Amino acid sequence: MTETLLEFPCRFPIKVMGRDTPEFRPDILAIITEHAGEIPEDDVRMQPSSKGSFVSLTVTITADNRQQLDEVYLALQADEQVMMVL
Repeated sequence: MTETLLEFPCRFPIKVMGRDTPEFRPDILAIITEHAGEIPEDDVRMQPSSKGSFVSLTVTITADNRQQLDEVYLALQADEQVMMVL
């Protein structure tokens, strides 16, 4: 088992970057919600790039365990819209 410095449950921000398209935000939120439950609007921040072609979406979830975080990251990385997940 991999050790982690996190103590669960904990608040955990996930930053996802991709092209600024109409479907990016709802699709990313659907992926995260599938693994972490409903996300209050206050826990979602969207920031466009300086030229407006890309966007970063930061979603803060309440993570229950390391496996849940791993599953969220894997699902996000598998989405073709996602350029990077931090």
